[in-house]
Amino acid sequence: MDDLDPKSGKISDTHESREVNEWIRFGMRLAVSAALHPFEYSKVLIQLGYEPIPPRPGSSLLGRPIMILPNIFQYAGYIRKIDGFYGCYRGLTPKLVGSIVSMICSEKIADKAGLPWVDDDKDNVNPTNEELYVQFKINLKRDVVLSVSGIIVSHPFHVISLRMMAQFIGRETLYQSIFGSVKEIYKTEGVLGFFAGLVPKLLCDVACLVLTSTTVFMLNKYVIKDKIGREYNAGIVQFAFSSILYPLQVVSTCMSITSSRLMAGRPPVMPEYRNWVDCWNDLQTRGELKRGSSLFWRSVGGSTKIATGIRGDFAPLPSIAKYQ
Repeated sequence: MDDLDPKSGKISDTHESREVNEWIRFGMRLAVSAALHPFEYSKVLIQLGYEPIPPRPGSSLLGRPIMILPNIFQYAGYIRKIDGFYGCYRGLTPKLVGSIVSMICSEKIADKAGLPWVDDDKDNVNPTNEELYVQFKINLKRDVVLSVSGIIVSHPFHVISLRMMAQFIGRETLYQSIFGSVKEIYKTEGVLGFFAGLVPKLLCDVACLVLTSTTVFMLNKYVIKDKIGREYNAGIVQFAFSSILYPLQVVSTCMSITSSRLMAGRPPVMPEYRNWVDCWNDLQTRGELKRGSSLFWRSVGGSTKIATGIRGDFAPLPSIAKYQ
């Protein structure tokens, strides 16, 4: 329910200012996301197992000889070399549209469900444990509804964005615009094609949200008492759970591509997966669930073979590589 001024009966400035601040923060996140898109683009291709740049000899921190793969900056530079500056932003438009749709729709759904955000009571300096717990439950329930609804309504744009980027591997032009991509997906896969890879993405994001919120609440309540420690607590905990759940991101990315007509989603580049569990088991067997998790220091594992041949001006046909 909106904050009302008890004297005038109008919506208070606190509610309006909070909405303005939320949109300002959202706009800043969009700007940062757009600026960093070339690195996200590179990460997606790495998650798909695409290694166009041959590894070079190097040594580990312990002095053991290893083969080093390019870091995220070198990978983004390779994309720019092939497709130019604007080519580094392939898939950005549906990504931003999906973020805007997610923001608008999820907020409306949460409001319709009667799940308002509960602010900290500034007048209550020492809230009781019961008050803190009630506030935590209400806010967590709202966050879960926002997260689930936002992911579902924006996932078709997420799939389109991933497939636009995955075209780099096979040099296709099936996904050029949002409307053209919608037509391609509906014609070849039907409505379900817009939600490819949805389940592992939901599991990853919702599990990370619930585990992070619960852990931060418990640490702040029983362990961390100083204000400075609490400011850094949430970021550290979220990073830890994101790392643990990262394999679900890789599975979601692969499943979003595997049902398409793209070379990146078909043998021999990618096996045919029946469902996301089959994809998980296959990647786990080959030790590839964490590929792309390390973006600055990457090395080849096992007897990996890396595609090195160049077909004219095109990127080389990838091989499924085992790496971190």
